[in-house]
Amino acid sequence: MPNLLGDSQQLRRTMVDQLRELNAIRTDQVEQAFLAVLREHFAPGEPLEKVYGAETAVITKRDEHGNAVSSVSAPRIQAFMLEQAQPRPGSRCLEIGSGGYNAALLREMVGPSGLVVTLDIDEDITDRARRCLEAAGYTDVKVVCRDGEFGAPEFAPFDLIIVTAGAWDIPPAWIDQLTDGGRLIVPIRVRGLTRSVVFERHGDHLRSLSAEVCGFVKMQGAGAHEESLVLLRGKEAALRFDEQLPDGAEALAGVLGQPPVESWSEVTVGLAEPFDSLYLWLATVLPGFCLVSVDPSLDSGVVTPANKMACPAMVDGGSFAYLTLCMISDDPKMFVFGAKGHGLAADTLVKQIVHEVTVWNQRHRNGPAPVFTAYPASTPDDRLPDGLVVDKRHARITVSWP
Repeated sequence: MPNLLGDSQQLRRTMVDQLRELNAIRTDQVEQAFLAVLREHFAPGEPLEKVYGAETAVITKRDEHGNAVSSVSAPRIQAFMLEQAQPRPGSRCLEIGSGGYNAALLREMVGPSGLVVTLDIDEDITDRARRCLEAAGYTDVKVVCRDGEFGAPEFAPFDLIIVTAGAWDIPPAWIDQLTDGGRLIVPIRVRGLTRSVVFERHGDHLRSLSAEVCGFVKMQGAGAHEESLVLLRGKEAALRFDEQLPDGAEALAGVLGQPPVESWSEVTVGLAEPFDSLYLWLATVLPGFCLVSVDPSLDSGVVTPANKMACPAMVDGGSFAYLTLCMISDDPKMFVFGAKGHGLAADTLVKQIVHEVTVWNQRHRNGPAPVFTAYPASTPDDRLPDGLVVDKRHARITVSWP
């Protein structure tokens, strides 16, 4: 019979070493928490090799369509969010979106003088989290079943609020229940792009300290928000708009029947080189911004975006264009950025995308990251920083590039 305890200890050590290599774990405090908490208690019945996979999430509940609605997130995601959060001994913490494991990690880091509250809208999920936490020995973590939109005022104020579900907006409760100078870590969606942003409270508004690319299951309840779609060539491709559809969107239905137009930059990228800041730059400067995705089961090769899951695009009336890549023939590991488009205005649109790729390369590729802020929805324009302003139900989110 295998020594499960020994296997768990070794796999946990290996996971932590991998997370160090991935730069997800950067401090001894986060490392010690990951070594202390037995992750298998929060994924009972799963193979230990899966439980301790650094990049592996464990789905704990799906909806009637088979879509994940709750999971124990991949250790890499949890580690970098804890590094962003920097919980300290004695900190009062609220977690919105409960799986149990992350709450146990927080409990290890804040110690007996701190407080951890974990909250979820789904009673099945909170019941499961409570059972798992008790099995792992974390009986003093407070587990609350409630819509995360409203926080947990009975335990406020909090030094730290961590949201572990993809959010489209920042409701007032999250700011009101945070101490001044406290941190909100939230995977916030801006124009369809999600970044795990570390916000610090300054009076009535939040200002970012850092942001990282991430992906989470979507927020449910009062904070839920669905994107709008325009389908092309049946369902082969989709244009995804984070807010409402633009005027005249119905004119895009047959746009792929028009011949493509291309334009190429002189900006190159290596095979494994990240360029997520380019996506965010294009989202902040392109009018009519959206994301284009291609269904792999229906892909005929007509639409060739740089990323077929989600790639920056822009629309103007019945025309659209998107970012693309082309391999450099004499170096198979290098690519050049360009744009492709369809419709009467395609030539103008592809040139605009290429121009902005060039600007990004010259000014922002290796420069400081943009700053996110969140102000109440009633805030007048003259109080907002320069940059992109995205109006949500409760907040005005800004993205400003140095």
